[in-house]
Amino acid sequence: MLTLAFDVYGTLIDTRGVVSQLQDMIGPQAETFSRCWRDKQLEYSFRRGLMQDYKPFSDCTRDALQYTDSLLKTGLTQAQQTQLMQAYTRLPAFADAVPALTALQAAGHHLYAFSNGQAEAVTALLQQAGIRSYFEAVISVDTVRSFKPSPDVYQHFLHSAHSHRQHTWLISGNPFDITGARHAGWHAAWIQRDPALPFDPWEQQPDLILPGLEALADHLPRT
Repeated sequence: MLTLAFDVYGTLIDTRGVVSQLQDMIGPQAETFSRCWRDKQLEYSFRRGLMQDYKPFSDCTRDALQYTDSLLKTGLTQAQQTQLMQAYTRLPAFADAVPALTALQAAGHHLYAFSNGQAEAVTALLQQAGIRSYFEAVISVDTVRSFKPSPDVYQHFLHSAHSHRQHTWLISGNPFDITGARHAGWHAAWIQRDPALPFDPWEQQPDLILPGLEALADHLPRT
């Protein structure tokens, strides 16, 4: 059976789950705010990884929130920012997560959650979303104090899951994560949740491109 490392934010968990709360706070700017917040969150993790100036992913999330508020001049109060950070811990799972995980578990694959977030926070997030029980463990980059797509974090996963890269697949909706895993010698399936989003023109390309998680069990190689 295969070892499947599932990215969490943007793959299993819908980071746009904050939009409705943002709409109550700032109205029509909510969609733009949500996209900018997510983009800056990732940018800050990349920066810290390159600088070797690690702070937890939640710090990147908070700093990105403050930046987006300043950029869009939305004037969020401290209380509203606190509410949004709390909302980020209660994001919903995508609708295709449960049926896909159920099928993959039934097929006998080894399922792991693999995230930039700290293990305790990710575990709580998956529990409230109703999908923690599908995973043998939550493996966090926090242990190596870096972020995806650093090669160190993919090696850390292999060590923690007792898996070999040739039998390990990353499942992710984030192209940078796919590139990092392929560079590390893994297989990878890109979940292209936005059909208008092309993959990066990079030498490492995904083994599979799927519009959602539903058909993943049918497309993975049989061992």
